[in-house]
Amino acid sequence: MNKSFRTSGFIITAAAFIVFFSGVCLGFDDGDFQYWSTAKFSFELNKDWKVDFSEEFRFGDDGVELYHYFSDLGFTYKSLADWIDVGFNFRLIRERADSDSEWKQENRPHLNVSLKGKLFDLGLTNRSRFEYRDREDSEDFWRYRNKTTIKFPFELTDLKLRPYVAEEIYVDIRGDNIINRNRFYSGFSFKLSKNLDSNIFYLWQASKSGSEWKDLHILGTQLIFKF
Repeated sequence: MNKSFRTSGFIITAAAFIVFFSGVCLGFDDGDFQYWSTAKFSFELNKDWKVDFSEEFRFGDDGVELYHYFSDLGFTYKSLADWIDVGFNFRLIRERADSDSEWKQENRPHLNVSLKGKLFDLGLTNRSRFEYRDREDSEDFWRYRNKTTIKFPFELTDLKLRPYVAEEIYVDIRGDNIINRNRFYSGFSFKLSKNLDSNIFYLWQASKSGSEWKDLHILGTQLIFKF
């Protein structure tokens, strides 16, 4: 792929993002535009184990009002096989409905099993997550999440942006096993330095509330520090 083609592809994709966001119906409810910012620190303990610590902040109401943040600590075992990782995490969440609401806490331990492989040079990952939602002043319950990620085998521009897409479904395990949330990601990952990776993405999220589905349109950025 020549340089001019890579640059053109990046410009077209960026333009599509701008056009899409400009047409979003903003508001804290259905159709809200949000900004999510994540910093992750990843440490290789040895050839078998790594530990990750993440902080994320979510801003709603046109991306200006902080309504959700969490800290997540996890340990991943990598040596079962080349095609599987198993991890256990604990996430501490603080969230509020809007600026007039009280902050509520949620404790969320979760088990993650990630299957990895390649198909026609595409990088494939399928992650199954089982999480227990211990919520303040609300019912506790189990939830299952499945996320499939496809990484494309080429890079764009001199920044070496590697595009990817992903889809994630949420299943509420309370007897009815209903799918009540769906996420679609489209973005780029790239290296800023030897020990610092970055990720920028658009996320469309549809969540079921009662009998209605509500959408969020999210711009997300991630910094990943590797040690």
